[in-house]
Amino acid sequence: MPKNEIFNTKNIVRLALVAAIYAALTLALSGLSYGPIQLRFSELLVLLCFYRKDYCVSLTLGCLIANLFSPFGLYDIIFGTLATAVAVIPMYYMPNIWLAALLPIVSNGVIVGVELFLCGEPLWFSMGTVALGELIVIGVVGCPLFKFALERSKPLMRAIGASRPEPRKSAEV
Repeated sequence: MPKNEIFNTKNIVRLALVAAIYAALTLALSGLSYGPIQLRFSELLVLLCFYRKDYCVSLTLGCLIANLFSPFGLYDIIFGTLATAVAVIPMYYMPNIWLAALLPIVSNGVIVGVELFLCGEPLWFSMGTVALGELIVIGVVGCPLFKFALERSKPLMRAIGASRPEPRKSAEV
């Protein structure tokens, strides 16, 4: 992606909008977004990083903003934001969206699970429930939604500014 494209107004607005949507959705559904058992539906947006790598910045920022309001305070600001950053940075380089989805499931399960343990929750229970929540939101809902709705719509792919090349058709043998 050329440098001039990263800093153009349209792209900055797109990135800011995604960060704002992530934070607003997390806060609007705060009862489901925080705690040892969580379904953070804003996590669906992390799959955007599979299509365009500069979404890593906006999603990490959106997570940081949402975690400023977390009942777990500084722990969530540090660990929750770290879990998102660790997950989204390599997503663009994954060969398919299904493998990319494993990154936030594992990183949030482990890192947020440890965070919750430091806050007094049982370690394995926290890791398991956070990973399960991520699996439901990203794996069961997000991947099919992105794969079968977003990828099949050229206008939607243009709207998100997808920079990933079109998937290659496998040659028939």
